[in-house]
Amino acid sequence: MKVIEIVELLAPARDFQALSAAINNGADAVYVGLIGHNMRANSGGFSLEDLERAVRRCHNSRVKLYLCTNTMMRDKDLDDLRDKLPKINLLGVDALIASDLGVLNLARQEGLDVHMSVQANVSNKESLRLLKELGVKRVILSRELSLSEIKEITEKNILEVEVFVHGAMCLAISGRCFLSAHLYQKSANCGECRQPCRKEWKLTSQDAEELSIGKNFLENQKTGSNSSFGHLLSPKDLCMVEHIPDLMDAGISSFKIEGRARPADYVAAVTGVYREAMDFYENGNWKFDEKWMEKLKKVFNRGFDTGFYYGVPHQISPSNQSTYRKEDIGEVVNYYQKAQAAEIRLWSRLQEGDEVIIQGPTTGSVVQKVESLEMHGMGVGKAFKGDNVGLLVENRVRPRDVVYKLTKKTG
Repeated sequence: MKVIEIVELLAPARDFQALSAAINNGADAVYVGLIGHNMRANSGGFSLEDLERAVRRCHNSRVKLYLCTNTMMRDKDLDDLRDKLPKINLLGVDALIASDLGVLNLARQEGLDVHMSVQANVSNKESLRLLKELGVKRVILSRELSLSEIKEITEKNILEVEVFVHGAMCLAISGRCFLSAHLYQKSANCGECRQPCRKEWKLTSQDAEELSIGKNFLENQKTGSNSSFGHLLSPKDLCMVEHIPDLMDAGISSFKIEGRARPADYVAAVTGVYREAMDFYENGNWKFDEKWMEKLKKVFNRGFDTGFYYGVPHQISPSNQSTYRKEDIGEVVNYYQKAQAAEIRLWSRLQEGDEVIIQGPTTGSVVQKVESLEMHGMGVGKAFKGDNVGLLVENRVRPRDVVYKLTKKTG
């Protein structure tokens, strides 16, 4: 009988809403950024005070928490981190994600486990052997490796191996890009990337011939024209859910979802899909479910590809290709546990049959259909801006949770 190794599912969290969404949807571990030292500086991060609460929330749910400290480190940055590491260790963080050897040395002195970041571009067995000698517990392999190359590394069982299985792809090798720093003086390697690669660009030759990139991409695909090449610098998103069996059999220790800049509903949807797919395979019931792709397409995406796992990825992608638009329409005022209902204050229309997302720091992200609405003890088919309306909810929600309406995009 074939023995299937248990693989960790690792989800991102930019805030407590996303953290709860990851936990509630089956993540085995969550990774967060430390303010001042993480690669998503524009998406906030966790302070030491936040970290204490986050670790407690994770460990109470038997979920591990890893802390990103993987920016470029100058001496002043290392001095700041050196002062914080004793508190980080005391809080019970399960590992640091680091790319700098100085951070590795400080963490080792403090007795903290270290996972070597994808920013380190680890791509061969010899590097793993050296990192093991230096005290590293796990490596996040370079995104540029094929599945066969990953298998060659894992079969030696040198260190735990983690790989990305879903999320945004960067044009630069292992994300080490200088375009944002050149154009805006905001360094991607310090977590401040402005993502100029995601824009549409116009090229003008010396003889004034213009090439608009991205405006008529779909039309040109249909006609076979080469006059436009889409978002030339923007790769499609990685999506490996259809290939879970290949990944599960590759000796990988952890499947990582990219997305520390993404909101809670993204984290909930993607984590839930990969949890279900992995469980299906582990239980011997593997069969790809098209509903997984439908769920993934509903949240932010730039189209999907398999990255470098089976060859060279597509080099161009349109902007957000999610099939639904998310509109902020209200907030939870109260929750009535016995009735399993929430009172919602609306600032936009809501009606029966709508699909809503309710998000909060403890609630995480809950998606459901509006089955019934009630006002003043009477059922109503719809409610409007300024109304307080009762909504039956499938999960517990909390006052001040934000309510969004999902609307299918047209055209």
